[in-house]
Amino acid sequence: MSNDASVLDNPIWHALSTAHAHFAEGDDLAKRYRTDIGPLSGMRDTSPEAYHSLARLLGPDDIAVLFLTDLPTPPDSLRLIRCFPMYQMICLSPPQIPDRDLTIKKLTTADVPEMIELAEATEPGPFRQRTIELGGYRGIPVDGCLASMTGQRCGLNDFTEVSAVCTWPEFRGRGYAKALVATVANGVFEQNKTPFLGVREDNTGAVRVYEKVGFKIRRSLHVTVLKRSQ
Repeated sequence: MSNDASVLDNPIWHALSTAHAHFAEGDDLAKRYRTDIGPLSGMRDTSPEAYHSLARLLGPDDIAVLFLTDLPTPPDSLRLIRCFPMYQMICLSPPQIPDRDLTIKKLTTADVPEMIELAEATEPGPFRQRTIELGGYRGIPVDGCLASMTGQRCGLNDFTEVSAVCTWPEFRGRGYAKALVATVANGVFEQNKTPFLGVREDNTGAVRVYEKVGFKIRRSLHVTVLKRSQ
């Protein structure tokens, strides 16, 4: 594994330019995941040319979600929908999976309807019909219900993002998220990569859970949602 974490300053761009290039649409200035996977998008830099290239990728109803080191400066071709701060956290050694009697199963395309329902209800981030193709999804079923899930998202050559951490409200407080994040993170280490994740800075409860797993805050980024101007 490489120790150069600087690529994580622009993780979506580097994912779509390397390990996830087969999921990418775009050019040498701006790229996005295919819309049936999700709205994550990246730019090589924040030049006006890169923003304009991103705008050309978007349809009238599309949004682009970016992780930026600085506050966004979109041109007239793009409209800022929202922007909020996010901690990027990284785990440098395999976490210990909690010693509990939990059923953790690999999720498949047959589980997608339940996964979408859970994601739409809890809003961990965009989850669409083919998001599962990004890999590594695990879930905890309880009484026939998908109570909690976690998976992978941005894949770079040496790093993989842990994402879609969500649990139905009635199943929270049972340690499901901690167990799933540890399990998925260990799966990343088994691929000889380093896991990272993003979490809203005001979500202090989630930050504490991730710290207990072994993640540390690396830096802050600006989650930026843009739409093409009409």
